[in-house]
Amino acid sequence: MNLKKIKEVLRHKELAPLKKLGQNFLIYPETAARIVHLAGVTAQDTILELGVGLGTLTGPLSKQAKHVIGLEIDSGIIAWQNSEGNLAENVTLIHQDLMKADFHELAIQSGGKLKIVANLPYSISNPLLFKLIDNRGDMEWAVLMLQKEVAMRLVASPSTKEYGILSVLLGGCAEVRRLLDVGPGQFFPRPKIDSVVVKIQFYPTPARAAVLPEHNENILRQLVKGAFQQRRKTLVNALSSAPLLSYSKEEIKQALSQAGIDHKIRAENLTIEHFVSLCRILSNRH
Repeated sequence: MNLKKIKEVLRHKELAPLKKLGQNFLIYPETAARIVHLAGVTAQDTILELGVGLGTLTGPLSKQAKHVIGLEIDSGIIAWQNSEGNLAENVTLIHQDLMKADFHELAIQSGGKLKIVANLPYSISNPLLFKLIDNRGDMEWAVLMLQKEVAMRLVASPSTKEYGILSVLLGGCAEVRRLLDVGPGQFFPRPKIDSVVVKIQFYPTPARAAVLPEHNENILRQLVKGAFQQRRKTLVNALSSAPLLSYSKEEIKQALSQAGIDHKIRAENLTIEHFVSLCRILSNRH
């Protein structure tokens, strides 16, 4: 569907993009097809599409995949798609807020771990990424269109300004690759920022165990958040003053020494392995 057709549909059906939903519709079918190709979608796949919109991605997905389950929150778009959207027969459209969706049930419905494709509203990208991490046991991979700033955090290395909470937590359960840069002119309405498509390939459980030893996930998340919420402070000062943690400065110093980490170091210089090592030591202190 080209820009002229999209504007016509939106105008006639009173489906103006909703700012509160952060809707920016992809208007280049060639880019959508490229995303599906780079995602590696096969004829045996059931794909979960988060945010169907006007179907620019849904079309090439339905041509390549065995089945597409599409979640869409906008009731106006749901009504239009059901009456005139011409979705393929292998597309199941569900009126659903993706942030409230039960990914475990969707994985069962899909017949295996989820393979996700999404052009996400920028406003929910961070919460959704945390939801994917929380549901990683039901995830195989996710190909996401994100604002460039968020995408760069996901692929960031230690000791860079982009490196942060999501870099660490996602790095502990998945490999993230940058697939494609998409300019603002490829959307309607046109956003003010660039977008990047990434592929998040979640590690199978045995593979993840080989990468990282067993650890307390809740404590790890609290450690990482506490460390980066005050990233200009040394790790000792940041962690000892973090509201969700209850370790003294001396306990933090001792744990860092046991882990072989300089107590003057800052969060951005630690790898996921460092954080897990620290997590395991601190978990045994309480």
